[in-house]
Amino acid sequence: MTVALTAITLREINLPLREPFTISSGTVSIRRILLLELECADGTRAWSECVADSDPNYSPETIDTCALAIREWVAPRVLGHEFAHPGDVHAALQHNFRGHNMAKAAVEMGCWALAATAQGESLAKLLGGTRKQIATGISLGIQESPAVLVEKARAALEQGYRKVKIKIRPGADLDYLQAVREALGPDAALMADANNAYSTDDFDLLAQLDELRLIMIEQPLAWDDIVQHAALQKRLSTPICLDESITDVTKAQDMITLGSGRIVNIKPGRVGGFTESKAIHDLCARHDIPVWCGGMLESGVGRAYNVALASLPNFTLPGDVSPSARYWEQDVVTPEWTMDQDGMVKVPTDAAGLGVSVDVDRIDDLAVSKQVLRS
Repeated sequence: MTVALTAITLREINLPLREPFTISSGTVSIRRILLLELECADGTRAWSECVADSDPNYSPETIDTCALAIREWVAPRVLGHEFAHPGDVHAALQHNFRGHNMAKAAVEMGCWALAATAQGESLAKLLGGTRKQIATGISLGIQESPAVLVEKARAALEQGYRKVKIKIRPGADLDYLQAVREALGPDAALMADANNAYSTDDFDLLAQLDELRLIMIEQPLAWDDIVQHAALQKRLSTPICLDESITDVTKAQDMITLGSGRIVNIKPGRVGGFTESKAIHDLCARHDIPVWCGGMLESGVGRAYNVALASLPNFTLPGDVSPSARYWEQDVVTPEWTMDQDGMVKVPTDAAGLGVSVDVDRIDDLAVSKQVLRS
């Protein structure tokens, strides 16, 4: 299982979305994506994806800061070094190196894929995954009216999605969610995601969401907060799910200790990769805290990593692992990711590595920059 990286190729591509995606912090129409091609001394290759946005609105990292961090600090710690297990890469990237989790994750997760590919086993199996298929939810951006949101949510459930996540912000929240609940009935699996758009001044408004019987309310308060979420959770019967606040396993422990939430959204890019994701998963499992895997508008490359991670046993809630056609006219992998009529995505447990092939020609056509880093 030894990993010995000799080269990392960085490619930035621009991948147009099928339709603009709006959350509380802004709208995305074209996704800038940083893809990595990693190569080992034995010739094994694997692809990975950096999930950072163009702007520092979800996290302090951006695609540009990640490219810099990979080039200047991450790559020198791994290129030309031999690791007995991909799980050892995390420690090498943490020692005297603070932050830059998304940059670290792009390389660390790629090392897991290299090891799986070299061994001829699936990434999910190497991680310890137990599922052959995973339940899938959809994330709906903020819509122009409650009526438009109702129709999109209804269509999503008819397509088979097992959960509908509704983005909210002040002025597009209670009325929108009430309209969907009334239209789709008490059994529709709905949740709200605020992307830290609210403050302690909004506790009374957020408390009104209890009447809607949501599965959860995701990250309503500040992106780095643990304490005020604990105060809010005491007001709510609806579980709070923490996303941006959980950057490592110690933050997850803080959440559990303070009672800041009852669910965790594990995005491997946000927490620095698979090793930390597994640690958070295991901690939450010991405390009966369900977890799920959120999305970052990844291409099919990043989706492969999310699917593999979501095959772990404590990922008991539907994740944001929508099929390729949800976001892209044409993805950069084959076969593209699909979902069956029951809202399930197949985990490619019988294929080595990611379980999908990367369309290098398409990536080269979409690429706006390319840089090769060598040991």
